[in-house]
Amino acid sequence: MSKLSKFIYYKLLGWKVTGFNDFDSVKKAVIIAVPHTSWVDFPMGILLRSTLKIETNYVGKKGLFKFPHGWFFRMLGGAPVERRNNENQVDAIARLFHEKDLFRMTMAPEGTRKKVEEWRTGFYYIAKAANVPIIMFTLDFAKKENRFSEPFYPTDDKAADFKFMKAFYKDVIGKVPEYS
Repeated sequence: MSKLSKFIYYKLLGWKVTGFNDFDSVKKAVIIAVPHTSWVDFPMGILLRSTLKIETNYVGKKGLFKFPHGWFFRMLGGAPVERRNNENQVDAIARLFHEKDLFRMTMAPEGTRKKVEEWRTGFYYIAKAANVPIIMFTLDFAKKENRFSEPFYPTDDKAADFKFMKAFYKDVIGKVPEYS
């Protein structure tokens, strides 16, 4: 499957991967994909994951993982989240990191495919609560490039951390440019 994925990704679509590539050294991380402007972003991520032979995950509410389609969501790296008594979503997801030996959760901080002025902050607090790095990942359709940052551990200066992360995405254009 990886050979077919590489052929499609590199030859047919003409994309490239740049930046950080030592995923064997990072077993747990929050990977943020920006800009998220189209439904095409998810299949591109699945194709890239197969091309690079890396395991990544995403989370969804427990109900999505029931019969008959639960097996499909798990096959794609999905992990069900069930909050325990009075547990908030950040803590429930952070608990997944502690329960698993390998867990690289991918999410879009915009929280939608439309243009937003500010990112949601859940990914940031999840990384802090789980004590895992954030890896930034571009979906640059203008350059046909997926670029990965070095793993970055959030500090206690949220404003500086967000400024640093947003700078990584400067001039990146998504599938729908006006939403970038």
